[in-house]
Amino acid sequence: MSPRLRSTWRADFTASLVVFLVAVPLCVGVAVASGVPAELGLLTGIVGGLLTGLLPGSSLQVSGPAAGLTVLVYEAVQEYGLGALGALVLAAGVLQLAMGALRLGRWFRAISVAVVQGMLAGIGLVLIASQVYALMDAKAPGNGPANVAGLPELAAETAGSGPGLAALAVGVGTICVLLLWPRWRRAAEVLPAPLVAVVLATAAVFVLELPVARVEVQGLLEAVQPPGGADFARLAEAGAIVGALGTVLAFALIASAESLFSAAAVDRLHDGPRTKYDKELMAQGAGNAVCGLLGALPMTAVIVRSAANVRAGARTKASRVLHGVWLLVFAAAFPAALEVVPVAALAGVLVHAGWKLIPVRELRPLWREHRGEAVVLAATALAIVATNMFEGVLLGLLMAVAKSAWETSHVHLEIAGMEDTGETPPSGRPLRVRAIGHATFLRLPKLLDQLEALPRDREIELDLSGLRHLDHACAAALGNWSEQRRPGRNASLHNIR
Repeated sequence: MSPRLRSTWRADFTASLVVFLVAVPLCVGVAVASGVPAELGLLTGIVGGLLTGLLPGSSLQVSGPAAGLTVLVYEAVQEYGLGALGALVLAAGVLQLAMGALRLGRWFRAISVAVVQGMLAGIGLVLIASQVYALMDAKAPGNGPANVAGLPELAAETAGSGPGLAALAVGVGTICVLLLWPRWRRAAEVLPAPLVAVVLATAAVFVLELPVARVEVQGLLEAVQPPGGADFARLAEAGAIVGALGTVLAFALIASAESLFSAAAVDRLHDGPRTKYDKELMAQGAGNAVCGLLGALPMTAVIVRSAANVRAGARTKASRVLHGVWLLVFAAAFPAALEVVPVAALAGVLVHAGWKLIPVRELRPLWREHRGEAVVLAATALAIVATNMFEGVLLGLLMAVAKSAWETSHVHLEIAGMEDTGETPPSGRPLRVRAIGHATFLRLPKLLDQLEALPRDREIELDLSGLRHLDHACAAALGNWSEQRRPGRNASLHNIR
């Protein structure tokens, strides 16, 4: 083995261990928060490493279960049952494969950044609102609005509950470690903060014998639940098919957007080969299709693990494949190790992850420089909290399109034949009005107000040759205005196109 190859192998091996240590608490935490067995989160991480990690696309980003889909998965499990989850994920994976084959991956880069940030912020808010209950060993009432509305009652119940206060102390302690550990840079380079936080919380619960809930484990093979014909039939029922299709579409679009935006971010962290977006989309689709066949959680590329992989010195895709090997060994050989982990500690990890999804630092400069973008971001996030993921993202996309249409729809009038004093010219000289820009229905009221303000006793020639775009609404309105001015007022319209 050449020295260069040996150096590359050593770097990838070390990076794989770091990513593995980061992935374990996140895989388990996302699974528990999604209302499924903890092993299913590890299973998705294994597929993300061993399958998606081998496929072409992005060389250094790492895939697995992500906090961004937790809320949607939880709602799907509550609505259709755990058995149908595999069918939904399988369908989403097939849809991703089709989108990749049609070369639609590059188009995800055209999605408004404000919508994506709003989507992640909304996910973060809903995730925090749900995990606050797990932070106190309580059960969340249900959807986003119900979780938010139930927080005062949760606080009152926890204040009078010894076990609830103990769980809260464990969760808050976990969050504190997550915030403080990265400041010790030397130690953070060796041991990732999520692992240290969970290990310390588990040790504290064991030593102090605190009465808090722990993760329930049933074994990797027992947790695998491939979807059957009955699960597909349940989703195809008349009352469920529309909602199921919406869930599949949300899985596919959100997982694809998060993965490809993560790929763009990872590309900025290293100097290696750039991401091939269509191939990466197909790799994510293949991973989700296999996860669906195994009844596991959906996967995305996860920026936390991917950044850890790059910072740890990974050079090839071998690091992410090896991280999948370590997850498989852990899940197969040491599943009982999960039984001592307190649920409140994992909730603390996810509350911290949810907070990091909210672009707090970017909001103020965004508001100063691009207020329209800030409004789209906030509206998308609040809509997700108030309704659901799919409707919130759809509202955000519609607002982004409307904002872009408004900003690009500029039109103004150049008037010739008026004296500098603003007085009406002699009767023999017509007013020549030339419209320039993009005339759409969004600017029509202002355009008509300007035309109505022109002198009514003069002949007017309206020239539209300077318009780069004229929609039907404006063309019809200008035609009507010309007809109304024509009798006795001599208005004419030229060069409509």
